[in-house]
Amino acid sequence: MDSHVFIIAEAGVNHNGSVETAKRMIDAATAAGADAVKFQTFRASALLTPYTVKAEYQKQGTPDNESQYQMLKRLELSEEDHFVLFDYCRHAGIEFISSPFDVESAELLNRIGVRIFKIPSGELTNHSLLSRVATFGKEIIMSSGMADMQEIERGLKVLTGAGMPKERITILHCNSAYPTPFCDANLRAIVSIRDLFKIRVGYSDHTIGIEVPIAAVALGATVIEKHFTLDRNAPGPDQMSSLEPDELKEMVRAIRNVEMSMGDGVKRVSPSEGKNRELARKRIVAKRDIISGEPFTIENVCFKRSNTGLFAEEMEKIAGKIAERNFSKDEGIII
Repeated sequence: MDSHVFIIAEAGVNHNGSVETAKRMIDAATAAGADAVKFQTFRASALLTPYTVKAEYQKQGTPDNESQYQMLKRLELSEEDHFVLFDYCRHAGIEFISSPFDVESAELLNRIGVRIFKIPSGELTNHSLLSRVATFGKEIIMSSGMADMQEIERGLKVLTGAGMPKERITILHCNSAYPTPFCDANLRAIVSIRDLFKIRVGYSDHTIGIEVPIAAVALGATVIEKHFTLDRNAPGPDQMSSLEPDELKEMVRAIRNVEMSMGDGVKRVSPSEGKNRELARKRIVAKRDIISGEPFTIENVCFKRSNTGLFAEEMEKIAGKIAERNFSKDEGIII
């Protein structure tokens, strides 16, 4: 990944199983300026039992009589779909990423040739999946929703123990409530994770709006992931908490501005403010007319903005010295 903030437009399952909709989402993510578009790779039969109940957020936007198994079965992308979308992303000039939810799905993504593997929050403790993905030798981004520091540490040990260098891993701070209440975003955890594990840290956001991911960048997030949709009113479990294309574009624009404003941390005079330096700093000027032969004192000089004269900090250069010529009131003092 590049040194700038890597922005992932999370398509997730908002394509509702349609490859054509997924293509339109790729186009929208590309137009918004995102670095990557991310899908989800799973087989319902390997992900959950037919009797697993829906999460509360999944009940919104889906039929009441549809089980979670039936819902996810409907939202699956086939192996052929993955190759089609990977190729579509390649031609569009945007990174294709997908989250695998089982080892076989991870193997599929590796065959396709994905460059970055995204471990979803729910699989952080699935150590067999982590150890297999680590053997692929690809960049790994791992979400940490619903996890504590000990679980993150164990996941990291599995990845590094399987041969993945820590330098190629990014942990995403995340809250897995959809949507996440602002009071639960806990952005300072970005700093805590980074400092504790000495690792790159990003943020996967599920709050409403774009303020929180922008703030995450100011706290040092190197990766931002955010759900988006073509239409928030479309059916589906994640649509309501997703950005629409114009909002995604605005988030990307704001993040680019924030990352540009972060700088290198060295306090210096910037080129843009240099021209104001001499105008804004006070100079030493005559408080009243000064006659040649008078000593300069606080009684006959003062500090004002001026085009000429020594700067106020240079007062010691003239204190007690004798004026060698006349100075008019408000004339800059130069010796």
